[in-house]
Amino acid sequence: MSPGRGDRVLNLDTLTRLRRGLRTAGPTLRLPVPDGMTAPLGCDAVAVPARFGPLVTPRLPRVGCVYADETHWWWLVPSDSDHALEWPAPAHYATGAAVPDVPELPELIHRPDGRLPYTPPIPLYLALCRVTETAPAWSRPVSA
Repeated sequence: MSPGRGDRVLNLDTLTRLRRGLRTAGPTLRLPVPDGMTAPLGCDAVAVPARFGPLVTPRLPRVGCVYADETHWWWLVPSDSDHALEWPAPAHYATGAAVPDVPELPELIHRPDGRLPYTPPIPLYLALCRVTETAPAWSRPVSA
């Protein structure tokens, strides 16, 4: 049976995205895309404890918008940058660039030249794996 015109097919990715939307409990702040920038791919964020921020940034070929407070640094990445990736602990992937449990928005500490706010997710993932001493998911042994 094939879907007719106007019918929506729900796949696992769609269901996962919908489930993520249900996780927010209470008011949540979202990291903004700075004025003059556009986010044509949508916007998510990757957060790490603040102690890792200065270790990660020099390892990146391009740094997009970075927000920080005393406890965390957040990098803006395109939406769905968690697809097929297990971000290493203690990193936290924030769908929709939502930063729960903070009284006010963190400060923008880096704004790239140009109009795109993104840090490329794969180099960010690899840099986080390196500083957390975690093997990338694709290089781990597979058990049967």
